[in-house]
Amino acid sequence: MTQQGAAGVATAVAESVQYQGRKASREGSELRRQQILDAAMRIVVRDGVRGVRHRAVAAEAGVPLSATTYYFKDIEDLLTDTFAQYVERSAAYLAKLWENTEVVLRQLLAQDDGSSQWRARLADEVAKMTCDYVQRQLHNRRDFLMAEQAFRQEALLCPRLAELVKLHEQILLRGAVQILQVVGSCQPQQDALVLTAIIEQMEYQGLLDAEQAQAEAPKLAILTRYLHLVLASV
Repeated sequence: MTQQGAAGVATAVAESVQYQGRKASREGSELRRQQILDAAMRIVVRDGVRGVRHRAVAAEAGVPLSATTYYFKDIEDLLTDTFAQYVERSAAYLAKLWENTEVVLRQLLAQDDGSSQWRARLADEVAKMTCDYVQRQLHNRRDFLMAEQAFRQEALLCPRLAELVKLHEQILLRGAVQILQVVGSCQPQQDALVLTAIIEQMEYQGLLDAEQAQAEAPKLAILTRYLHLVLASV
C-alpha cells in the first residue's frame, strides 16, 4: 500500500472540497471566516442544525453580525461551508491515520507464511485496529460525530449538503477498500461497504448509549467475526 493508497485517497478528498461562501482576501479576514465556521460547528453540536442563525453564530464567534452576512449570504451557504471545513479536516485526520495503519500492516504482511493460522491472526489484528478506531471516535471525537449526525439529517433536505455528506462517506469507504485490498479481500468494495456500515452503526449506538460507547468487547467480537469471514474466503 503506497502513499497513493488509503492515505492518498483521504488527501485527494481534502483537496476536492469546494466552499460556497465569499473567499477571504487577507490573512486576518481568513481568520475571522474560520472563527465563524468554528462557531457554527459548536452551535450544531450543542443545539443542532436549526440553531444556526446569523445572529447566533455572530454572538458565538464574538464578531459583528455584518461579518457573518458578509461571508455567507444565507444560512445554507454557512451550513454548507461549516460541513465542508469539517470534511476537509476529517480527510486530513484520516490521511494520517491511514499512514500509521499502513506501517502496521506492512509489518504484519512481512510475516505471511501462507498458513490459515496467520490469516486468522491478520483478521484479529485488523479487527483490533478497527475497534480501536471506533473507540477513539467515541471517546475523543464525540462532538464531531454528533455534528455528523446533524448534518446527515439536514442533507435529506439540502442537495448541496447531501453532496458533501456523500464526499465525507467516501473518505472512510475508499480507505477501507484500499486496506481490505492489501490484506487480501476477494471483494474489497463489497466488504468495505459492510465494514463501514458496521462502524457507522457502532458510532451511532455509542452516541445514543454511554454504556455502549465504553464497552469495547462487544464491538471487537462483531468486528473479529466479520473480518474472519472476509479473510477466510481468500
